[in-house]
Amino acid sequence: MTNTMLAEALFAAFEAGDAEAVRGLCASDFVARQNNSPRMDLDTVLGFSAAVLGVVEHFRYEDAVRSETSSGFVEEHRVRGTLPDGTELDLAVCVVADVRNGKVSHLREYVDGVAAAPLLDALQ
Repeated sequence: MTNTMLAEALFAAFEAGDAEAVRGLCASDFVARQNNSPRMDLDTVLGFSAAVLGVVEHFRYEDAVRSETSSGFVEEHRVRGTLPDGTELDLAVCVVADVRNGKVSHLREYVDGVAAAPLLDALQ
């Protein structure tokens, strides 16, 4: 599986809420960060993802642009869905990932904090 195929499979698993598929695509020592926040392990990321899926109707990734790098992949995409108050969520996201032995080992996600504020409010 190429790194871009791995990216596609990873985000499809997140979109579907398939935690076991995500686990199968990530290294056992997986670490993630969002906007340079403190490091999160895979269980924390899966918990956050489940919480988002619980409050965002019609959650989906759109307009994905994937590029393979020598150490992993970069993916730009839009996160879309409907928030509990009926407003539309539309976030531009950039993800930079390292791949080791065919598994995602480190993921860095960058998103506009102002645009993400309504989602964070809905998660409270």
